[in-house]
Amino acid sequence: MDKYSFLNAAHTAFFADLYDQYLQNPDSIEPSWRAFFQGFDFGVESVAPDDFVTSNGSDVTVSDITSSTGTSGKAEVPEIVVKEFRVVELIDAYRTRGHLFTRTNPVRERRQYAPTLEKENFGLTDADMDVAFKAGEILGIGTKTLREIIDHLRAIYCDSIGVEYMYIRQPEEVQWIQNKLNINDNHPSYSAEEKKHILSRLNDAISFESFLHTKYVGQKRFSLEGGESLIPALDAIVDKAAELGVKQFVMGMAHRGRLNVLTNIFGKSAKDIFSEFDGKDYEIPAFDGDVKYHLGWTSERETKTGKEIRMNIAPNPSHLETVGAVVEGITRAKQDNHYEDDFSKVLPIVVHGDAAIAGQGIVYEVVQMAKLDGYKTGGTIHMVVNNQIGFTTNYLDARSSIYCTDVGKVTLSPVLHVNADDVEAVVHAALFALDFRMTFERDVFIDLLGYRKYGHNEGDEPRFTQPKLYKAIAKHNNARDIYAEKLIKEGVINEDYVSELESRYKTLLEEELEDSRKESTTRITPFMQDEWKGYELVREDVMLKPVETGYPKDKLTRIAEVITRLPEDKKFLRKIERLIGDRHKMFFETDTLDWAMGELLAYGTLLDEGYNVRLSGQDVERGTFSHRHAVLKVEDSEEEVVLLNQLNEKQGNFYAFNSLLSEYGVVGFDYGYAMASPKTLTIWEAQFGDFSNGAQIMIDQYVSAAEDKWKIQNGLVMLLPHGYEGQGAEHSSARMERYLQLCAKDNMYVADCTTPANFYHLLRRQMKVDFRKPLIVFTPKSLLRHPKAVSSVEELVSGSFRPVIDDTGVKADEVKTLVFCTGKFYYDLLEAREEKGREKDVALVRLEQLFPVPSDEIKKVISTYKNAEDIVWAQEEPRNMGAWSHLLMHLEEARSFRVCSRRFYSSPAAGSAVRSRKRHQEVITYVFDESKDNNIRDFRAKNSYGH
Repeated sequence: MDKYSFLNAAHTAFFADLYDQYLQNPDSIEPSWRAFFQGFDFGVESVAPDDFVTSNGSDVTVSDITSSTGTSGKAEVPEIVVKEFRVVELIDAYRTRGHLFTRTNPVRERRQYAPTLEKENFGLTDADMDVAFKAGEILGIGTKTLREIIDHLRAIYCDSIGVEYMYIRQPEEVQWIQNKLNINDNHPSYSAEEKKHILSRLNDAISFESFLHTKYVGQKRFSLEGGESLIPALDAIVDKAAELGVKQFVMGMAHRGRLNVLTNIFGKSAKDIFSEFDGKDYEIPAFDGDVKYHLGWTSERETKTGKEIRMNIAPNPSHLETVGAVVEGITRAKQDNHYEDDFSKVLPIVVHGDAAIAGQGIVYEVVQMAKLDGYKTGGTIHMVVNNQIGFTTNYLDARSSIYCTDVGKVTLSPVLHVNADDVEAVVHAALFALDFRMTFERDVFIDLLGYRKYGHNEGDEPRFTQPKLYKAIAKHNNARDIYAEKLIKEGVINEDYVSELESRYKTLLEEELEDSRKESTTRITPFMQDEWKGYELVREDVMLKPVETGYPKDKLTRIAEVITRLPEDKKFLRKIERLIGDRHKMFFETDTLDWAMGELLAYGTLLDEGYNVRLSGQDVERGTFSHRHAVLKVEDSEEEVVLLNQLNEKQGNFYAFNSLLSEYGVVGFDYGYAMASPKTLTIWEAQFGDFSNGAQIMIDQYVSAAEDKWKIQNGLVMLLPHGYEGQGAEHSSARMERYLQLCAKDNMYVADCTTPANFYHLLRRQMKVDFRKPLIVFTPKSLLRHPKAVSSVEELVSGSFRPVIDDTGVKADEVKTLVFCTGKFYYDLLEAREEKGREKDVALVRLEQLFPVPSDEIKKVISTYKNAEDIVWAQEEPRNMGAWSHLLMHLEEARSFRVCSRRFYSSPAAGSAVRSRKRHQEVITYVFDESKDNNIRDFRAKNSYGH
């Protein structure tokens, strides 16, 4: 008996649907059917046509299924079933590879791929074209002929939109996408009024660029020409998202098209943009500003249906993709602070360039954040303005992947490739992306494939490097004219409609230009001023003023009681029980608080006052050096216990997140978080201090310069473990010299504390002032458990941060050598002073704040030691590193200091522990005995210059 005779009577649509499920997710179907389909696939791939037979003896074939089913001989399968399988395979191929055969490139022939989607590659022929197949039911079109099925597939997958999604592993997401695509063959169906609105927004984009091109000839503006359909796409997203309940948008984009977006989406006055083009000075003398296409903007917008929404576009540097991380941080802060129960209310949109998204590693770091608890934002819409060229570099030289958006597949995000000339398709794709994000809270990518009308900037000559491409571009109509011609043919508009639109818009721009030239200065509107009410920009003199940061003892005691008691109904590791018990003794018995206790009490007091605290970075929950243990794990279940969130019902929120292994992306995220949340103590901690150099772009472009460039404040705290303990070049120095070199006027705080109490007051000061500055703290490693690096409870109850800590253990009149130092090196010198019996004539003064330099206090200390004949600056870092060169620039008295340090080195520290100890001891020796400082004598001899 024919083993497969039952197939003759079965409903072939059932097989088609089951096979379709098998192709997408083999594990989702019943095992025996899975074995059957595996045998079929094996035969298709490995057996020659002559080996196949069918029940009617024709040459339509199916495989020898014995390889999977264990039977022998040839199997007879009904011809119609075989054909249905073939059609299902064809459908699956279009779904999987159709994006390779689209009409998405407006100015170039796309690359050729093989095999193609021709029916012959699936065992189908011309004779099958008018045969009806029930496989059409899995497309939602019912039983259709092969011709109709292929036309349907080409319309969905191979027209102006190419879709990549078959790698997604969630069946419900795949089904949702397929259902969406099947609607109207993945083509929009807009009313005449909707089409006119799209045309109007497209006209605004094009007219704005042509106006600037005429009025500001040769000036850089990084025009959107060739990708103008971005404007109606963003416009559609904003309006539809508002209808879906979105309250705020946060956008980041580089310079290409930014001015257009600012004017036509964010509503920035063209008058202000014209003032920036005219190069007028700023209204604030102390504000240096930035180029016009880097500035941020915040506005309120009313949608077509009257919905009020808040729009934010973050400032960005020329490091094109950097802003993506900042946008995600801003978004998360807004979600945490305003919409904690519904992240969908704030929508991040990141606009990329094709060369940048493919070439810059920060994109990968940001993409990997998308589903992490500490960094997720409920899905981001990523839009690529794809010029097919990066400055002068062709796309073939810019990436190895097929698409610039392939990084999106890391998180199995759907990707839509769209022809920028087909504006209806662009808007359709944008709304598809929005619906996906709102439904699944996931990232989605749109690759807007257009071109760049001019060179990288408007003064550049692109024909030097792409002569053939730019011949094609020169002959190519813009997207508005292409769309207008289509609408004229449809009878939606007449011949004069576009010229009237253009005339009205340009008249408005002329009026704005005239108004702008009546003003003599440029006004810069602060970014996100709604979040920063009550906070003022301040100068260095205000930064140096003392701030009372003590906390009442009864409240401090209550906090200490909570954070030093484990829940009795949960089981913890013995080491944790001992550690928490030791903390209880520190506060309530011995009155010797260590570094971790001082830090946790700083957080606790701020939380008690209603501030939030966010701590993120690699291994911050426990702390790299196992000192913090802010998040405790129950032994059997790994349930997280956060004692700092159990203080009282009205307290602020404490967030601690172990980050992904990223510096650049996470610092950018946390900087963005702090930018949007001035009432949150936002902290990023480096695993080791020098690892922060992985985020150097963020430090250079945002942390140190943003207030001066963009008129924004930020209170991000960076904790950088620093100290020479013989751990080699990469685990010793946080490269403080780099931060100090960036210090100027009033741009940030830099500190290197030596006591838990001073660290406590430093963190509290960060929140208790009515302004925000970035704070860089060089934190200890060995001091975390040093028996002398402790503080009393009373030191936390009263007082404030001490920028300079004088030596109270000496009599000033007896001191002959006055030593200034900072950080952990103080304790090394303290130990050496005791060993050498020099407690009377050597004073050790700690410089706790390195910037702004507390010059008045330093001078006061120097004046106290009237008999000191030798004033020393001592540091454990090499001479060309550390704080020495910084002091020379910012403290006049430092020029007469004797310097004790390691010699000049290119590497921060020796890898050999023996050599490291030797060099460290040499510096200590030099401090107490100048005659043995060969380094100083050699240096003076070589650099005497006649003196």
